[in-house]
Amino acid sequence: MHTILQPDGWAKPKGYANGVAAEGRLIFVGGQIGWNGQSQFETDDFVGQVRQTLQNIVDVLAKGGARPEHVVSLTWYVTDKREYLGNLAAVGKVYREVMGRNFPAMAVVQVTALVEDRAKVEIQATAVVPN
Repeated sequence: MHTILQPDGWAKPKGYANGVAAEGRLIFVGGQIGWNGQSQFETDDFVGQVRQTLQNIVDVLAKGGARPEHVVSLTWYVTDKREYLGNLAAVGKVYREVMGRNFPAMAVVQVTALVEDRAKVEIQATAVVPN
């Protein structure tokens, strides 16, 4: 599968990995947002959009024969850092419900806007399916 890279003496990160080593077939999931498969938003709630965004990633992964545990990297783009930080517990809960307890290398970046005006979060994923 893959190996978490945690340098000696570093504080253990919470909810992500500092690095991941993996071998296998690569799957790249383009930036997903919090709308459903018909490109319609069902909520403007931040946590609700995170849940839908993660589910969209899982759906794309499944089409490629991958599962959440194969994800080695996530890049999150949020439009409001305070909204993200203010909902960390709820975000963590929906993350674990959709993605399980796989915590890949991650980055979170605040952006001024996303292409879809109603989108509050966009997440890009990379997965490695073992040979």
